[in-house]
Amino acid sequence: MIYSREMSAKFMGVLLTIAAGALAACSPQAAEQVPEPTSAAPSTHPESGLEVIPVTVTSGEETFTFMSELADSVDAQRRGLMFRTEMGENEGMIFPYDRPDNLGFWMRNTVLPLDIIFIGPDNRILNIAEGVPYNETSVVSDGLAIAVLELNRGRAAELGIEPGDLVEW
Repeated sequence: MIYSREMSAKFMGVLLTIAAGALAACSPQAAEQVPEPTSAAPSTHPESGLEVIPVTVTSGEETFTFMSELADSVDAQRRGLMFRTEMGENEGMIFPYDRPDNLGFWMRNTVLPLDIIFIGPDNRILNIAEGVPYNETSVVSDGLAIAVLELNRGRAAELGIEPGDLVEW
């Protein structure tokens, strides 16, 4: 094939356009226009070391969010909030379970008075029990439960949270 000067000029123009585009893509300006990937590391509680996740309760037209420690291992569930002396008003601990069961919770070595909120398979609140500090008598779910949310005692009543409300995490 024989190349003419005209074809060579067109070819060079195409090459220069491609090269200019490649350089622009690597320029600092182009890098500024591309958003940096974000990967927020999970938050952990400074005292328990457990991951902290948002748990929302929808009650009527209102939604309440509690930053909750995730007790998702047998050891974390056994320990719960034992020996803790404080918890913020919008904090809690969530205990998820693999399958629905009749759940019972006690307050051995638990200093804080708690609302113990039992959550059914439909993610609706079954019942709210009173967790009395150091009480070793179990409070139980009013049916099969898949999770328990613990809040400071009285917080559920203060916010109007009641059985039937939706809990998501």
